[in-house]
Amino acid sequence: METGQSARTRIGWLWVSTAARLGLAAVWLVAGGLKVGDLAASGRAVNAYRLFPYDVAKVIGAAQPFLEIALGLLLLAGLAVRLSAGISAGLLVIFIAGIISAWARGLQIDCGCFSTGGELGAGQSPQYAWDLLRDAGFLLLAGILLWRPRTRYSIDGVLMGEQ
Repeated sequence: METGQSARTRIGWLWVSTAARLGLAAVWLVAGGLKVGDLAASGRAVNAYRLFPYDVAKVIGAAQPFLEIALGLLLLAGLAVRLSAGISAGLLVIFIAGIISAWARGLQIDCGCFSTGGELGAGQSPQYAWDLLRDAGFLLLAGILLWRPRTRYSIDGVLMGEQ
């Protein structure tokens, strides 16, 4: 039998996880939505990191917005939350590694996370520290969902008979 304290704790975590799920869903939907209208620019943003040949960067850049939107929709609906959080965490680790790599190599680029990205113009400076902190915060949201994937108002919960 569950004590009153443990029931309150469980319900509290349901709301924390729900906020993490909806927050991460918003991140992916906004990021993907801002890029999906100009896939060529998204490809140029990936190419600016100078990690892949141009043709590979172009393909990655064209696919990335659709992956971000798909993750956002899955998280918004609360479907396959743990899987979506795991893929999100993997992407965020890749993004963080890319930003660190660009910073360490002295590249002057916009990360392209919520913009078309690419090379910065004269007089502009990259915001790498801010980009890393922001992405670490998003990674924390994904971590919460990996740890506690049960959330309120989710298809997963309906399918499991919890709501």
